[in-house]
Amino acid sequence: MLKKILLVLMAGLISVSFAQNKAGTTVAQFLKIGVGSRANGMGEAFVALSDDASGLFWNPAGISRAGATEFMFVHTQWIADIGFDYVGVIVPMSGIGTVGASITSLTMADMPVRTETQPNGTGEKFSASDMAMQISLARNLTDRFSIGFNAKFIQQSIWHMSAKGMAVDVGTLFKTQFHDMRLGMSISNFGTSMQMTGRDALVTYDPDPEAEGNNPLIPAYLAMDESALPLMFRVGVAMDVWSQGSSKLTVAVDALHPNDNYESLNIGTELNIANLVFLRGGWKSPFVETNTASSTENWERREEGFTVGAGVDIPLMGSSGLKFDYSFADFGRLKNAQRFTLNLYF
Repeated sequence: MLKKILLVLMAGLISVSFAQNKAGTTVAQFLKIGVGSRANGMGEAFVALSDDASGLFWNPAGISRAGATEFMFVHTQWIADIGFDYVGVIVPMSGIGTVGASITSLTMADMPVRTETQPNGTGEKFSASDMAMQISLARNLTDRFSIGFNAKFIQQSIWHMSAKGMAVDVGTLFKTQFHDMRLGMSISNFGTSMQMTGRDALVTYDPDPEAEGNNPLIPAYLAMDESALPLMFRVGVAMDVWSQGSSKLTVAVDALHPNDNYESLNIGTELNIANLVFLRGGWKSPFVETNTASSTENWERREEGFTVGAGVDIPLMGSSGLKFDYSFADFGRLKNAQRFTLNLYF
């Protein structure tokens, strides 16, 4: 088993060296924004640790290991003053498994409408937003192996235009007998292509400008291209490298294979102090470099880098409790992204 794990990680490292960049070839990029302060604080190396409501995003199989009803609320101060919010709920149901649902939204402030003839603005304002809703089901097929599925509806809007799509996710989680090492895998956003439609694509068309007496103002719509969703394949491993009583140190590594960007690895760690205080750190895409010019001598690292985070678990009555988590992600020239997460479990 250990040899197989090492082979998977080596394959991930090798693939980074031969990766090809396909940035800008997919839509609904907000589906790639990580959910939850815990996962982000660990450098988003979370596919094998997915055991709370954020697992609805990372690996739906993991929610079957939660063992309690849980509500999660996430607010992210995303780059460029964009707001990213997430609400998720998971409920264990005897004989069925664990069911879940979530809503993800990305919003931004209204912006002035500018045209070629009115570069200072027309006096109008437009808005843009993204939204995804999903339902989930996960089951423990054995005491060590779990599987989960998501079905989601996706919508993007800008002014009077919108695009809609459907997608599914599938994930698996396996707990080995080698020091309880966990292996996780997920495929996200496998679904339909999306195409913008709406009245902003309405134009007037003259089929024959040189003909006399024809109608030069025939209403017509511009045909927008269809674009694929950002398909993501993740495989990861996590293991507790130290434990004493109710405290432990966990290390996780994820290998990512997207359809629109470079392959990469994420590395993360979490120190659990008596199941009350949690300290986290991570490194996103540490081995990925991007070529920014035709010359292979001009290379530049990605803006993503180190992440840190912390959390506290406050027990309430019985087996219920509250979790507060915070994370900070460095984005280089794009500054940073901060996430705030509240979990209520009972």
